[in-house]
Order: sequence, then structure tokens, then C-alpha cells
Amino acid sequence: MANQRQSRQRRGRPGDEHDEFGQATIDLARVTRVMAGGKRMRFRACIAIGDKKGRIGLGVAKGADVALAITKATNDAKKNLTKIHITAEGSVPHQARIKWHSSKLLIKPAPVGTGIIAGSVLRQIFDLAGIRNVVGKVFGAPNKINNARALIKVLSEMKPPRERRSIKSGKEKTEPEADKTPNTK
Repeated sequence: MANQRQSRQRRGRPGDEHDEFGQATIDLARVTRVMAGGKRMRFRACIAIGDKKGRIGLGVAKGADVALAITKATNDAKKNLTKIHITAEGSVPHQARIKWHSSKLLIKPAPVGTGIIAGSVLRQIFDLAGIRNVVGKVFGAPNKINNARALIKVLSEMKPPRERRSIKSGKEKTEPEADKTPNTK
């Protein structure tokens, strides 16, 4: 009887469920809007979430206080989850450069044991995505939100080497045709 009562009490509590995603705060800023009676202050939060198995999401939201902004941004990140490809060595499939708005990024695969060699936002997102061996460099603007969006965009567009070859050539790989007639002259 006591066991049933405990399970009923635990069932309805908010925050009891185990969250499968890790989260990192990319940016937290106080923003203001000028109104007729003065300035209205709010908080903007940029949150990245990931399961360390190749799923990553980014959310940006504003709220009246910090806790509300973080909650809204986390929910937004869960809605914007992206699947990325990770090699068996825990790296990215190939080197890539991207220019997105004012951000310019370079990411390169690294051998096993190298770790994450990247600064700022890149390190947090690589860690949340489960990428263990990579080299990353930010060129251009130091805007954290743009850099995070650019990195997630380039990671989501990366394909494993086999898929990349077939896409690059524009053809599907097929078996060689056996019924071709030899050229006889």
C-alpha cells in the first residue's frame, strides 16, 4: 500500500523525467526596447542541446527573466534537432569551410586521441554532438549565435564519404553492364 502511494506521488511532479539531452548556454544577453514610458528590459538566451550521439539543436528565445528565456530557448532547441554524421573514430567525415552571414568557419577531421581543438562556441557544440576528434577555426565575426548556426548548418550538410562521391558525380553507383558489345573494327 505504501509503495503504491509513493509511485502515485512521484508520477505528477514536474522535472522528474530524465532528460536525454545535455545542454550548454551559448549566449545570455540583456536586451532593451524603447517604449513610450521608458526602456523595457528582457533577456535573450541561446541554448544548444545534444545527446552526444549525433543529434544537436539550437534555440534562441527571449523572456521577462533569465529562467523563462532559458526554458523557452531549450524548448525551441528541442524542436530544431538535426542529425549529423560522425565517423567511427569520433570525427567529422571530411574537411569543410562555410561562410554564413558574417561567420566563416573551417572544420577538419583529426586522428584518434587529438581531442577537440576549437574555441568558443565550436567546442561546446562539438562536445554536445559527440564529436571527439576535430579541429575547428573561426574566421570573421565573433558573433556566437551566427557561429553556432553556421556550424550546425555545415555539420548537417556533411555526408559520409560514399554518399559524398555519388552526390558529387551526380550519378548513382550501379553495377557495370555485362551486355555491352565489344568494339570490333
